[in-house]
Amino acid sequence: MLKIGITGGIGSGKSTVCRIFETLGIPVFYADTVAKEIMVTDPVLMEGISKTFGEESYTGGKLNNKHIAGIVFNNKEELAKLNALVHPAVFRAFDTWEETISADVPYTLKEAALLFESGSYRLCDKNILVTAPKEVKIQRVMERDGASRAEVEARMDKQLGDEEKIKMADFLIRNEESQPVILQVLELHRQFINLTK
Repeated sequence: MLKIGITGGIGSGKSTVCRIFETLGIPVFYADTVAKEIMVTDPVLMEGISKTFGEESYTGGKLNNKHIAGIVFNNKEELAKLNALVHPAVFRAFDTWEETISADVPYTLKEAALLFESGSYRLCDKNILVTAPKEVKIQRVMERDGASRAEVEARMDKQLGDEEKIKMADFLIRNEESQPVILQVLELHRQFINLTK
């Protein structure tokens, strides 16, 4: 079974693309969603977070987001420490999830915002990058999250730019009006099915 990584900058539309793959019967592992879940369910990860960031990292079994954010938000070294704990736990969760997938499935998708940044793209057979024009991405996120332009741009600055990601991607989906996304997904689906034959 092929493992396909999929990523894209904030507002690129990668979640929409993943939903199209799901309608084709392809299981999708949402790494960012799983990361939030395992930060309060994986005992090894929870212990690591508590040891690194203090006992106040958890209150009543819940992650103290305000405490963690206060430490890592503008500190690259502290953020790297958090990522060094969370990313391996997500890799373990993905392996466990893969074992539950039927052998009839030709391939799975691993959706992750930091696919390239975390290095997890190396664990995938192929990788897709979803792109969209910068202005389109900014408008989408402002509407979706009720965020200001400055807030969106600050979040974008924390991710690798599309130019760098394109060098690491095997396939591109351009989420812009000139090229229907559904047709691009169908073409990639056909290629991935062929790769499994």
